[in-house]
This record gives sequence, C-alpha cells and structure tokens, in this order.
Amino acid sequence: MTKKLFLFIVLIIFTTAYSFEVNITKTNPIIDTWVWKKTIGGENNPYVSTPKTIGFNKKIVFTNDGKIITYKDDVEIRNSTYEIKKGISFFDQSEKDLISFEGKTYIIENLDNQNLTIISNDSDGTRTIYKK
Repeated sequence: MTKKLFLFIVLIIFTTAYSFEVNITKTNPIIDTWVWKKTIGGENNPYVSTPKTIGFNKKIVFTNDGKIITYKDDVEIRNSTYEIKKGISFFDQSEKDLISFEGKTYIIENLDNQNLTIISNDSDGTRTIYKK
C-alpha cells in the first residue's frame, strides 16, 4: 500500500511540475508569430513604410527559448536571441519594459493578445507595429 501511495505522490508532483512549466510559457504574450504591419519613422527623418510600399512581407517569431526568427516573404533571414528586461526610456527617462534583439533595444509600447508595438530606444524613435 505504501508503494502505491508513494508512486501516486510522485505522479502528482511530476504532473503538477509539468503543468506549471506549460503555464509559465503560455503566460508570456510575446511568444508567438507576429506579422509586420507598419513602421513609422522617427522625428529626425519621418516616413511610413508598409509591406505594400516596400514590396515584401515580414514576420518575426519569438520562441520560448529566447530566440527570435525573422522572415522576409516566408524565407528565414535571421535567427538570433532576444532579451526582455526593465530599463530606462530614452524619451522620458522612466522605467519601461525593453526588448533587445539583432543589436538594437526597443521599448515595448503595446503588447497584448493581438498587437505588438515597439519603439527604438534612441533619438530616432522609430515605431514598428505587428499583429498576430
């Protein structure tokens, strides 16, 4: 009887641990595929670009293991790492959620179940909008 009880307890622990790990990865809303919709240039050189104006589609995929994969017209063009952390905004020196990838740091302006908007954390302040 004690053997069965022990096995039952071990089974519960492993099931709970697995469930906890799955829930953690699902709670990070950036983990997904994001389709580029628009980039709006900053104050120094204002412009708007879209897939239609530049002639190609782009998407980015954030993975659970800290990778970002960039696609141009569904062809992988970059595979690198990303990091999300708190940091200081260039614009108002307040603490913001920042994401760094491909050698640049961005302010996460909006992140929800359907939208991702990031702003380059520099004097240009280029805003890029993605949708799921």
